Amino acid sequence: MNDSILIVGSGAMASLFAARLAHSGVAVTLLGSWQAGLQALRQSGVRLAGNNGKDAVYPVTVVEHPRDCSGFRLALVLVKSWQTERAARQLAECLPREGLALTLQNGFGNRETLIEALGPERVALGVTTTGATLVEPGRVRPVGDGSVSLGMHPRIEPLAEMLDQAGFKIEIVADTDSLVWGKLVINAAINPLTALLRVQNGELLNRPSARALLGTTAREAASVAHARGVVLPYADPVLAAETVAERTHANTSSMLSDIKRGAPTEIEAISGAIVKTGEEANVPTPVNRTLWRLVKAAAHPSSQ
Repeated sequence: MNDSILIVGSGAMASLFAARLAHSGVAVTLLGSWQAGLQALRQSGVRLAGNNGKDAVYPVTVVEHPRDCSGFRLALVLVKSWQTERAARQLAECLPREGLALTLQNGFGNRETLIEALGPERVALGVTTTGATLVEPGRVRPVGDGSVSLGMHPRIEPLAEMLDQAGFKIEIVADTDSLVWGKLVINAAINPLTALLRVQNGELLNRPSARALLGTTAREAASVAHARGVVLPYADPVLAAETVAERTHANTSSMLSDIKRGAPTEIEAISGAIVKTGEEANVPTPVNRTLWRLVKAAAHPSSQ
């Protein structure tokens, strides 16, 4: 098995996957642009915060240019959805023809953007329900023990084996639309509300009005998926969203983190994608539309 991997990104999820892969013996290189994160990773390695107050530290290689990434056959794409186009261009420079890039990102349209640059033979789709909170640049705290679901692809086996050996719960599924929309519905139900209310995921379940909004948002999004002929990977979208919120109760969602630091959010690729797809399918999405507009209004002007 190939014992090296390129991770595109340097935030919470990129750091979490880097730490767990490095712990399993994989040589990890991160390609990023966030200077604070890159500097911390260079100086101290990736730090995994433990419940005992101690960090596990793992050495990683950090680069900023795709010219420094040649030789990697396997890549994980863990940047924000608004950064996917840039990641695709970078991978087009360094990923060999026999290589594979796996997207585990939030939102809708990431796979398509990567395929435009790399072709379908070099792009695989996956989703993860694993949670992570970035405590500070280069230091991440795991939140919740989720799974990694991978779409079927002729080149996916080595990467699936690598992730399995790193301790992730792996499943390979045939219906990739189900994968994307299954996570999109849950993201739409949790992330915008946590960003607007400035609370951790689990707090949504403790506030009756917030919990009701979570349920309505999930049902709306699921209706759009059903109108597209998508079979979701769960029977009850509300229960699915509530289960994830409970399992990741202490997690600060990526959207809330983005709002706090004045960074662009993924609201366009989540709520915005649901609204636009709903319009195409003639399915009304008033709650998702309102959350979309509110998060855009709450974002710092410089991030829009």
